[in-house]
Amino acid sequence: MNYLKITKFIYLGVGFIMAYDFITRWNEAPKPWLSLVLAGLAFFTYFFRTKFAKKFEDRDRQNNSK
Repeated sequence: MNYLKITKFIYLGVGFIMAYDFITRWNEAPKPWLSLVLAGLAFFTYFFRTKFAKKFEDRDRQNNSK
């Protein structure tokens, strides 16, 4: 299950790459909206996975302490 802890950082990296792509290509004729959407989705997924990983760890900690 350690790979699940690593994958959330991959989402964060993809988010920064897509945000950089969006910023660098802003002045081009077709606006890079897909890069912005993918960056937003990657950041959302990172925070979503982080929140639920913490929630499951807290639940496991409570179950093990009983």
